[in-house]
Amino acid sequence: MHPRSPELRLEHLDLHGAEQGRPKYAILKDCLLAELNSGRLGPGDPLPSEKRLADRLHVARNTVRQAMSELERRELIHRVPGRGTFVDKDIHRRLNNGLELFALITPETRTGFYPSLLHGFETASNQVQNQTIVCSTENNVDKQASAVLQLLDKHVAGVAIVPTTGPSTPAYQVRQLQQRGIPVVFCHRRVSGVLAPLVSFSFSLVGQLAGEALASHGHRRVAFFATHRAAATTGYLAGLRRRLAECDGEVPDEFIYQGNTTLPDVARQEEDIRKTLEAMLALPQPPTAIMTSFDTMAEMVYLLLSRLGVRVPQDISIIGFGGKWREGAFSRRLTSVTIDEVQVGSKAVELLDEIRQGRRPLDDSEEVLMPLDISPGETLGPAR
Repeated sequence: MHPRSPELRLEHLDLHGAEQGRPKYAILKDCLLAELNSGRLGPGDPLPSEKRLADRLHVARNTVRQAMSELERRELIHRVPGRGTFVDKDIHRRLNNGLELFALITPETRTGFYPSLLHGFETASNQVQNQTIVCSTENNVDKQASAVLQLLDKHVAGVAIVPTTGPSTPAYQVRQLQQRGIPVVFCHRRVSGVLAPLVSFSFSLVGQLAGEALASHGHRRVAFFATHRAAATTGYLAGLRRRLAECDGEVPDEFIYQGNTTLPDVARQEEDIRKTLEAMLALPQPPTAIMTSFDTMAEMVYLLLSRLGVRVPQDISIIGFGGKWREGAFSRRLTSVTIDEVQVGSKAVELLDEIRQGRRPLDDSEEVLMPLDISPGETLGPAR
């Protein structure tokens, strides 16, 4: 004989009159989740059969099956063939550890616009009653894999990720999360082969805005510096070249520096960049301006030019790319194309919460492009 199922409090659940555009299965899932959180459903308790719940609520059996599947993917319940569906014996730890935890995986957290991304993510998570865990991968795909495994173990409620670029993130890393029913939102770039929402910006537009600012100051020979080659830097360069070509400007191949490191590393790059700058400046027609792929690279170029006796912007101009919120003394002086990373983090949480509540499918592929702007700074002047 099977143990008797606890009586669930579903009397006031109206799946047919539900508003807000949410699917019925998502509303039922949240109701069952409330029963688990309240303790009315405890470890090992049997749940009513799909047929019994469907008959009681006057809904299709498939609606109940979808709700149950969501809880099963989170390992809150499990099915035993021939016996029924039961509450997981470790339910209390799983509820306490994961269902109110959003995770952010980024290449770093200390420089550039990443502190603003983290701030926006944490603030928005708090507003939907979620705690935050942050994982820094140092743009290392193996460290990212380790972070994903830890988050799986914690049964987090959702993950926003800025995928690694050196090398690119393999699809199976992210699929592990989705296969366990954990929502994923990409920030900045997608992972090929995985369907999930993306919060990003137009890479080409970054270069076009930089090119517009440079062209308006008379610059026609521009150099481009990037820490490494990636889809983003390729887009920046394409946009920059396209805009300069409209006014007979150019970015010659000999004016392009793309390093081999995936993170700004002063010890590794400084000497290489110094030699590159010396070679460019010794040309009969040197560049009159430099665009960099990231503000940290712009800072390095600025300091190296100063050591070479080159004045910025009197002798050569610099324009970077970074976050809107510029708190450092140097970052406020730097002319840059900017993005509001606080809003990127906030939007990522909004999308995660919508997926978690069933208002957006797990494999939604919407792309949200954030606006770009220019921080005028002091490093852009007229061409010599």
